Amino acid sequence: MRRIISFICLIVCAIATLNAQKIKPPEIGIAQPFENDSLVNEMGYHYLVETVAKALLPPNATEGQLSQHLQKMRSLKTKLYAVNIFIPGNIKVVGPEVSEVALLSYVEIVFQHARAAGVDMIVWGSGGSRRVPDGFDKEKAKEQFIINARKVAVLAKKYKITLALENLNSGETNFINTLQEALDVVKKVNHPNFLLCADIYHMLKEGEPASVIEQTGPYLVHCDLAEKENRAAPGVNKENFVPYFKALKKVNYKGKLILECQWTNLAEQGRPALNYVQQQLNEAYK
Repeated sequence: MRRIISFICLIVCAIATLNAQKIKPPEIGIAQPFENDSLVNEMGYHYLVETVAKALLPPNATEGQLSQHLQKMRSLKTKLYAVNIFIPGNIKVVGPEVSEVALLSYVEIVFQHARAAGVDMIVWGSGGSRRVPDGFDKEKAKEQFIINARKVAVLAKKYKITLALENLNSGETNFINTLQEALDVVKKVNHPNFLLCADIYHMLKEGEPASVIEQTGPYLVHCDLAEKENRAAPGVNKENFVPYFKALKKVNYKGKLILECQWTNLAEQGRPALNYVQQQLNEAYK
């Protein structure tokens, strides 16, 4: 009898261990203006991504108004999980017009405001800022970017901010157009506060396979999503994201999955898009 009880206990413990080790699918968020906070929260989204300009740099704000605004960002119903559109196009990271002083002065203000707003993730896309000027050597631009990114990452560490470098398709910029290229830059910057964003929409636009995600290992901290056609909301054209989601599972991705789409009618599309993505996540993670 004791042997039977011991055997049953072993089985129960084994099942409990397997359940504990089961990888859960990422939670789903949305990139939207913070004014739509209540709407997206009612739809079931629990994480929000807003632009740096709107979330952290309100124009012409007095010191008191800025403080109130940043406090408001902390108290949204839908948690402000991250901000994007990091560096404006007039502040160059590559090319002959780079100003280290201008770059580092700007990003330090952003980091200060991010901490006050309770944000610790910034997605680094910024296609205009990183666009390589015509005739400028791309290898030299890559060297510049790596050096400048490392300096920005040092500041990010000071403010406990994680930067996530985003792959942007060649229709939006001419530098770091694939996840593979972004991963290579992240590895060369080699800083714990400078990691990787996989934007599946841009991967689809560049014809990049899901298998590239499997190479990202511990570097991947953020993921964006939209359908390839018209950057539509998931479900509009019935895009199959399952292979990409399976790749996220293989690397045990711990971040969120953010819908960054062109919505024709958010009120009508928001919840169906959430359900569509959740169904495909459930399929990939079963």
